[in-house]
Amino acid sequence: MGGQLKANAEQVVLAADDGTPVGVEDKATVHSSSTPLHLAFSAHVYDSDGRILLTRRALSKLTWPGVWTNSFCGHPAPGEELEDAVRRRGEYELGLTLTDIELRVPDFRYRAVDASGVVENEICPVFTARAASPLSPRADEVMEWQWTDPALITAAVAATPWAFSPWVTLQLPLLYPERFGA
Repeated sequence: MGGQLKANAEQVVLAADDGTPVGVEDKATVHSSSTPLHLAFSAHVYDSDGRILLTRRALSKLTWPGVWTNSFCGHPAPGEELEDAVRRRGEYELGLTLTDIELRVPDFRYRAVDASGVVENEICPVFTARAASPLSPRADEVMEWQWTDPALITAAVAATPWAFSPWVTLQLPLLYPERFGA
């Protein structure tokens, strides 16, 4: 599936507990206080110096507005391969061309409720990638960003998990088990 999807036409793939697709729903209406299980992905982007990109979600975001998190997240479109979705969303959200896209945690899933009561309920494979172009984030997606040493962010998340998105606090120990005593 090529090209960018328009926000008002974006759909998410609903999933059975085993990850099998069972339908689609508009992204604009799927996230609520009773969000059904659906497919998503998270990406952690590195630069040529090995620094990891952290982003702070725009205040206009429905869930966890203003919260620091991983580089970006998204939802694959119906029939879209996950790696293609990662490329598409990296370009859309951050203006990035990505290389070295690697599936690192294929079976990650989580359920979390933000302060407004909106639920995230996702089967969310975790990818890493390398930035191959300058960063140019969309203001309606990202309000701040920082390239940082992975050791610094893992220490910050371990010390103050409440300051970050719930998914990044669960993903970083899987990406860096040696830094979390696993």
